[in-house]
Amino acid sequence: MFELILMCPENRVETLSDALEALDALSVSVEDADAQTDAEQALFGEPGMPPPKGGWQRSRVLALYATEALAKEALALLKAQDFFADCQILGLQEVPEQDWVRLTQSQFTPVDITPEFWIVPTWHEPPQQARTIIRLDPGLAFGTGTHPTTRMCLRWIAKHGHSDSALSEGAIGLGRVLDYGCGSGILAIGAAKYGANDIDAVDIDDAAVESTVLNAQANGVTLNAGLPDIVTGEYRTVLANILATPLKVLAPLLWSRVAPGGSLVLAGILERQTEELKAAYAPYCQLAVSDQQEGWILMTATR
Repeated sequence: MFELILMCPENRVETLSDALEALDALSVSVEDADAQTDAEQALFGEPGMPPPKGGWQRSRVLALYATEALAKEALALLKAQDFFADCQILGLQEVPEQDWVRLTQSQFTPVDITPEFWIVPTWHEPPQQARTIIRLDPGLAFGTGTHPTTRMCLRWIAKHGHSDSALSEGAIGLGRVLDYGCGSGILAIGAAKYGANDIDAVDIDDAAVESTVLNAQANGVTLNAGLPDIVTGEYRTVLANILATPLKVLAPLLWSRVAPGGSLVLAGILERQTEELKAAYAPYCQLAVSDQQEGWILMTATR
């Protein structure tokens, strides 16, 4: 395979990407050409919403082609287009053959949530100090344990749950649990590992529901997975690791499911969105920041 590398301004990213796809590119990706420099720009977006910008001020566009001839033919056609006038050719290079499965696996190593609580891919042996383990491989649904939002939720679960017959000092247990927007099911599985025995894990994505079912089976835990219409009654613990915009929209629904004395645990929130979330939930509860990591925060409230 061969990789064609181009540079273009922000207002040409979409046009150039569409043209490359029309010219039989196997894949097209866009990167910030100023990444890892003082000029780097962060672009944050919400799933299901239009991207905040079409690209970066200086965008590097990479197109993968099956053969060098196809890449050169595409490049020749692009150079003849008016929109290509502001673009630059950075290079055309062969992509060496690799064991992509092994390469992908090497990027996912065991993740520590606490010194004794680990997320471990199936191709790794658990660390010796691990006492509680979730076996999880990368899949179609969000949640492998590497993202700060997932890790903060799992830390909260470990702190407030129990991994054996005895509750940790001061903890009252997780009780009945709702994982709203379950993705891979990692939070629901974590709750099961820490003593919850009545767990509903729901998502609007059928692939996420299927992923949750399979991951629960692989970890030997029991839970109910389905679309949001399976949610009934109240829960001692309501978990939602989504993003700020849907969390604000879901405020009345999520709070209505928290039982008296129960906890609401929200993640997928950037530090700069703290006040937005507090305002959205103010009619129902007083949210507080319980944890933070790498620019993300965990917000909680007790009913």
